Amino acid sequence: MHKLLIASLIFLSSLASPLALAEIKDQVAVQKFIGKMVDQHQFEPDALAKLFQSVEIKPNIIAAMTRPAEGMPWYKYRKIFIRDSRIQGGVKFWQTNRTSLELTAQRYGVPEEVIVAIIGVETLYGERTGGHRVIDALATLAFDYPKRSKFFISELEHFLLLCREEQMNPLDPVGSYAGAMGMPQFMPSSYRHYSADFEGDMKRDIWHNPADTIASVANYFALHKWQTGQGIAFVVQANGDKYKQALTKGLSPDITVKQLQNLGVQVPKQVSEQTRVKLLSFEQEHGDDLWVGLDNFYVITRYNHSPLYAMAVFQLSAAIKQQYMRANHE
Repeated sequence: MHKLLIASLIFLSSLASPLALAEIKDQVAVQKFIGKMVDQHQFEPDALAKLFQSVEIKPNIIAAMTRPAEGMPWYKYRKIFIRDSRIQGGVKFWQTNRTSLELTAQRYGVPEEVIVAIIGVETLYGERTGGHRVIDALATLAFDYPKRSKFFISELEHFLLLCREEQMNPLDPVGSYAGAMGMPQFMPSSYRHYSADFEGDMKRDIWHNPADTIASVANYFALHKWQTGQGIAFVVQANGDKYKQALTKGLSPDITVKQLQNLGVQVPKQVSEQTRVKLLSFEQEHGDDLWVGLDNFYVITRYNHSPLYAMAVFQLSAAIKQQYMRANHE
């Protein structure tokens, strides 16, 4: 472990008041985790022990995990993101970061409006990046939330590794209640695998640098096989009830357009009969909307595994592009 980082951990830990901390109850799991970090990644055991003395378990994080917005019906979820303030905020963000977005779109093949919409949905263009110390969030979910402990123990491992790699103090980064960080809300593993350095200054600053954030989102999509120049989703109509056979679990395209047509679904002519798509139903106040998602819709769900999320990003991106193009031609 970097000597400077060890020293800073010990110093900051010594400032913490034990009375102010909610102790991690599962000390056996903590010691097992420390042992793994020492054995596999050559961390200093004493430095990690002192670090975890400064970690605070947050019960409100557990409560937040049990009521995600993705549990809402579509007509309520949509209203959170498809609103004028977020659309106009996207136009302003695009105008302010026009050069970075243009160069990034050319390099990665991901449209500017999709990159902007992701940042808009995640953090309102950097305005709402979260108020929890990342290490508190990750430790709470790793050691006090058995339902997802395996995932968050892995993310805690990635977090400590990235802090060492980027020479950050683990007690400093702040993020969401789930430990997502910065303007694009990357989890630690995503930061290590997908974050990008736009300027070539050897830093990947997704907290304060819009250019790095823009490049990081585009890199994430590119590495998840974004199909440049292809569509994302189309609204469709259906005759009868046979289409319900195609409303299956999962998010990846699993049926051809021709097969959907045989079930009474009317798909736009610009989509080839042999194209594999995913039929999706979105709950409205009166009835449901039917859509077909293409490969790029599936790619968006790799950012957040929810069709509601992907549809919000898609519809917000279309609204932002429309307003941006209108503003540029006035």
